[in-house]
Amino acid sequence: MASIRLRLLKYLIAPILLLNLAGGALTYALAWIPAQSAFDQGLQDAAGALAARLGGGADGVRLDLPRQAEQVLRADAVDAIYYVVRGPSGQPLAGDADFPALRLPGGAGAAPAYDGMVRGEPVRILALAADVDGQRIGIGVAKTLRKRLQIRAATVRALLLLEALFTLASVGLIWFSVTNGLVPLQRMRAELNGRGGDELAPLDVEKLPAELAPVLHAFNGLLERVRDGATAQHDFLANVAHQLRTPLAGLRTQLEWLEKRPGAEPDAAQSIRLMRSSTERMIRQTNQLLALARAEPSHFEKTRLEPLALNRLVEEAIQHFVEEAAKKVIDLGFDLQETTVSGDRFLLRDLIDNLIDNAIRYTPAGGVVTVSCRPDGAGGLLLVEDSGPGIAPALRELVFQRFVRLDDKTVGSGLGLAIVRDIALAHGATITSGAAANGQGTLFTLRFAASPPAHRL
Repeated sequence: MASIRLRLLKYLIAPILLLNLAGGALTYALAWIPAQSAFDQGLQDAAGALAARLGGGADGVRLDLPRQAEQVLRADAVDAIYYVVRGPSGQPLAGDADFPALRLPGGAGAAPAYDGMVRGEPVRILALAADVDGQRIGIGVAKTLRKRLQIRAATVRALLLLEALFTLASVGLIWFSVTNGLVPLQRMRAELNGRGGDELAPLDVEKLPAELAPVLHAFNGLLERVRDGATAQHDFLANVAHQLRTPLAGLRTQLEWLEKRPGAEPDAAQSIRLMRSSTERMIRQTNQLLALARAEPSHFEKTRLEPLALNRLVEEAIQHFVEEAAKKVIDLGFDLQETTVSGDRFLLRDLIDNLIDNAIRYTPAGGVVTVSCRPDGAGGLLLVEDSGPGIAPALRELVFQRFVRLDDKTVGSGLGLAIVRDIALAHGATITSGAAANGQGTLFTLRFAASPPAHRL
């Protein structure tokens, strides 16, 4: 996957490195050319000093240079210095006889300095022409390049060090700038990662740069289409479930009436009982579909939360299962302590009903089902324990998925615990399943987060 950061760095660092190299080369030239000129000027001054000591006489042109003055001229701790004075025909009048041929200027004065070799070592030579008694005299001064090379090497090392520092500083600055420039993208990613799968609200375009506005508008359009699709699906499910409740209730009433009529044939009575059983299952599944539609986290409104007495909700819910538990000779008990949670009354009733119904369905005849609630810190706990066959540890998370049934012998649609999970998520609560206290059966634990202090409803 291509990285915007790497792409920006590639397009920014390469030109800046080239600019640094060009700047380094220019700095080197600006530093070396004046130094070279200063060295050459020293040669020219030495040649001028020699020219000032030339004089004519009966014996011809001669150089008046005492030994001490020559020692001063040649004095240098690093470089070797050579000189020569040549007559009109090129014969040496003074100095080093092995001095190379001079490149004298066309007239009087000094020619530009040039490179040469003296005694097998590179030197810098400056040639000067002087007019003495009408004779053209050539003066040459040469100096080895040792000091120049040392200074040039020191200059290059300093420039390389500076270029390395400037390059690292430039790369760091670019990296910081690019990273800082990508902060809005990281903020948008963090906001998206922090959302739940059911949160489809549009992103705020005003908080991000204008360059990201087209992307955000497109993304918000996608979120809106997804939200519309989810809403349509939710409304369809709720409408279908709601529309089925009335005809199914009427069908159940008619079947009960037919079943109670005297004189019915045994086969017809058995068929009526089977039809009534099937109708009961359809009614239960329809009610669960309606509860599932209400429990969808994506359609849950946080404003519906209110402080509720959990113990009273459980007490009301248990009354509807007393008869069903009695049919299976199940001991249905409860241990309710005063507990206040923040929630939606109707959804919590659906949650409690499904947990109790699930426990009674999977508990064999003569078993025990216990429902309890108690405060837990600033929140609350709801526990439903049964003496049924229990759930294998590997399947304890699986039971909260939709249409999952662990026992084909028990009538059900596999939606009850999925509804419980969705309602728990909508309330910010956690639901877990485990083994009962005695090691046999199942214990469902619902843990509510802290609720705001308020009066009980």
